[in-house]
Amino acid sequence: MREDLLPRFIEIPAGEFTMGAPDGEDDERPVRRVTLDRFFIGMHPVTNAQYAEFVRHTGHRAPDVRDLPSFVAPTAEAAFRELASPYIWRGGDLPRDRGLHPVTLVTHADAVAYCVWLGTRLGRSVRLPSEAEWERAARGGVDSRRYPWGDEIDPSRANFLPDTALKRMRGTRPVGTFPPNTFGLHDMTGNVWEWVADWYKPDAYAALGEANPVAAMTGSMRLLRGGSWVTHDVLQLPCAYRHKVPPDTYAYSVGFRVAYGEAPESAGGGGQEAPS
Repeated sequence: MREDLLPRFIEIPAGEFTMGAPDGEDDERPVRRVTLDRFFIGMHPVTNAQYAEFVRHTGHRAPDVRDLPSFVAPTAEAAFRELASPYIWRGGDLPRDRGLHPVTLVTHADAVAYCVWLGTRLGRSVRLPSEAEWERAARGGVDSRRYPWGDEIDPSRANFLPDTALKRMRGTRPVGTFPPNTFGLHDMTGNVWEWVADWYKPDAYAALGEANPVAAMTGSMRLLRGGSWVTHDVLQLPCAYRHKVPPDTYAYSVGFRVAYGEAPESAGGGGQEAPS
């Protein structure tokens, strides 16, 4: 497979970090010190071009609008279909000129299926990052930062929606458009929401273990992290924010990035690029 069609991984060294936010939502507390083993995570969200290799080799359903996700009310169906239209793969072909954009319109199950396929190609167990891994990666090794770059919101650092009036004039951007954090990771805030492995549990942080924690292995809601190009509520953009959604969720603003590591269910400075 061509190297540019494989995700590029960054090594995140084993270490300790502070998970959660003392001034965040109730489900982001209590703040905990967490230790993670070394892990590797995608430099960018998975792109359309990378996902197309998976679709081509497996026959997996290409991203499109199928049965509407349960979060879309009947009155919002027309708007959902309109905003999703540029991201639909017509005839199984990825949207024109969007090969380097993050793949969207993927469910959690689609993301897991891609991980399994990629793992067979790379000869290692590829998976979605845990919540703890994702948050450590987003923080870039600096616990005190609200966003991957610092404490102040900055439209020049991420693709989000500062003005709701611009919604229909905006969209995803190619991965790598915005500067990376100190681990060398792009789009940890904005562009697309990213699936993580854990189920949502509102009081998970009260019971988290200190080493390689997984918030919940079962549940009724899934978790997304990081915000997206349509996120206008800045309270949803910090590294610690947990976005719970029904398991059937997919949208023009939802994608994922991949990970692998030494701990089976989760894992965990100055990251350096790892061989794919």
